[in-house]
Amino acid sequence: MPDPHAPLPFEAAVHPEARPATRLTWDSRTASPEVAFVALPGEKMHGNQFVQGALDAGAPFVLTDLDVPRAVRVADAQAALFAWARSERAHNPHVVGITGSAGKTTAKAYAAAALHAHFMPVFNTMPAIACFLIEHGRSARPLVVEMGIDRLGEMAELVGLVRPDVGVVTAIGPAHLEQLGSLENIVREKGMILRGVRGLVGAQAAPYYPGADYPGVDSYGFGDVTVAGRDLELTPGGARFNFAGVPVQLPLASRVQAEAAVLALGLAQEAGLELAGAAHRLSGVQVPGGRYRVHPGRFTVIDDAYNASPVAVRAALEALGSFAGRRISVLGRMLELGETERSLHAEVGALARQAADLSYGVGAFAAELGERAFRTVPELTADLLATVQDGDVILVKASRGISWTPEQRAQEGVGLDTVVEALLELQAQRPGGLGNAAR
Repeated sequence: MPDPHAPLPFEAAVHPEARPATRLTWDSRTASPEVAFVALPGEKMHGNQFVQGALDAGAPFVLTDLDVPRAVRVADAQAALFAWARSERAHNPHVVGITGSAGKTTAKAYAAAALHAHFMPVFNTMPAIACFLIEHGRSARPLVVEMGIDRLGEMAELVGLVRPDVGVVTAIGPAHLEQLGSLENIVREKGMILRGVRGLVGAQAAPYYPGADYPGVDSYGFGDVTVAGRDLELTPGGARFNFAGVPVQLPLASRVQAEAAVLALGLAQEAGLELAGAAHRLSGVQVPGGRYRVHPGRFTVIDDAYNASPVAVRAALEALGSFAGRRISVLGRMLELGETERSLHAEVGALARQAADLSYGVGAFAAELGERAFRTVPELTADLLATVQDGDVILVKASRGISWTPEQRAQEGVGLDTVVEALLELQAQRPGGLGNAAR
């Protein structure tokens, strides 16, 4: 529990009315009598502009350079936040850091379940990680931290903050190329999480981290790896395999989830936890919406629309291939791919045409992504809803474009969550309500 009256690793003037908090936030809209507010600099505005709103919401304290009621007054709120996080993290003996070009959130969810750990919420920015470490650093339970990067030098900053005892790289591929520049830079930057700690890399990432350059790093997954699951079976109903003699069943899971489960069980085994119990916890894992969430019904919707990179789309298309019935891929733009974006979209589109019986594309690279190409998301949605039949399996995947306006998202084919919503609404209708299915 963040307590402003406890010894702090920075100089501060603590207002006598400041109170301990349950959580910290840098978004004043989520401040409350249990949630304290940290006033950080932003791209357009400084958090100081929202301090009064946080106080009005009952925030137990505010970390700021302003002289206001319930203030923990410091010279630099961001520097104080990070110093506090590093101090609290030092109290936890088992911190797992997870990075990769795809699959980070899935790996985090499975690792946390197997270890019975506290884990990062969806946001994985430096301030979010710092707040998490302050809130849970003194817990007796392990911590699992997602560490995503989109610029050079960021992983070094994250490693300096989190100081993971175990570093994980799930996968390597072209992502955030506009800022990171090249695949070689991605390999080097993400590899910083493996230096000087227990390291684990997914089977797809393993070739990028040879033992000669990364001693003590093991691979995980299936096949020729050092931490291995055995006898993997993938069906539309999920994944089954064995790990160290323990049977594992993951409902509605693909190979990506199965590999994450192997990682999780390897971590649990090394931590001395009972594997049967860890495997049971894995069977109930649910990743956040938009990350390979399967919705069975009259037709099956695979909601993988939260984000996309070439390596992630390839994995999703591979999973689509395990389903029976007519397979449909719905793909939108992958962002931040730099000068190679057209060729990378074309490569993904070629895979989609092989894996799916019918492929859709939308936005700037619609023709590259699918045989049915549409300029905007509403146009694609209308055609898809008129085409889908009972028994179909529809994969929906694209980047989010989270900072774009709704008009930009519709135009560029990002944020395909609206397509998922429309499909699920149609799925819930009475049998016979589908256009072609009723013909």
